[in-house]
Amino acid sequence: MALIHCDFFSEVLGLSTSMCVVLPQAAGTGQIGLASAPPAARHPTLYLLHGLSDDHTIWQRRTSIERYVAPLGLAVVMPAVHRSFYADTAYGHRYWTFVSEELPALARGFFPLSDRRDDTFVAGLSMGGYGAFKLALRCPDRFAAAASLSGALDMAAHIADPENEMRPELAHVFGDLAAFAGSENDLVHLARQVARSKGLRPALYQCCGTEDFLYQDNLRFRDHARRLGLDLTYEEGPGEHEWGYWDRMIQRVLAWLPLPVRPPPPPSPA
Repeated sequence: MALIHCDFFSEVLGLSTSMCVVLPQAAGTGQIGLASAPPAARHPTLYLLHGLSDDHTIWQRRTSIERYVAPLGLAVVMPAVHRSFYADTAYGHRYWTFVSEELPALARGFFPLSDRRDDTFVAGLSMGGYGAFKLALRCPDRFAAAASLSGALDMAAHIADPENEMRPELAHVFGDLAAFAGSENDLVHLARQVARSKGLRPALYQCCGTEDFLYQDNLRFRDHARRLGLDLTYEEGPGEHEWGYWDRMIQRVLAWLPLPVRPPPPPSPA
């Protein structure tokens, strides 16, 4: 595997930014202790998103993501979006346009990544779980599957809570908070739109620990998606909002992804 720390300029953001990229290495390279997959001209790609207090290096620092994807022939792109909630912020930068349009185009220009929908996936934790589902539900023609780990999936409920200490920051990101429900940033609304459409539907994977402060949030979205008839795989089990849980569950996500080469799934968290 190759691990690349890529610094580049974003025209959309108007500033220099960064991403970490894991690239497969051809089979038979003989790297001790690390499996390899059959070579591909253009690699299937997982866009792996960070949470609110993290950055583009966090998945590589806190998990064994490089080792987990080695036998799969899967590239991993991990961008930096700061505390943007993967949105075109009301009083800041256009991170939604960056992550949904510019980033994939730049990454495919820099590296041999597939542009096929069937080879394109997205996953994330917490704020990144919200971002992953937003990408898949707003761009179902480009993402075959999306996974949320302990995601902040019912943001309308958090915004409506008058005691939420993040309301000023969320207003900076989303603008008029009274207009959030039913907007293009509201996953509940986006799920309803995808369910009503006759177009492509991404496969969704959702997990959350039963001791996580976002557990009820996840139950609400799970029940909503099931009522709509979306293709949702849901798992829960003991776990808090922490990296030990996410390191275990990203392995479950990788086993679930519709890849040509798939490992046996790790044990269930239950």
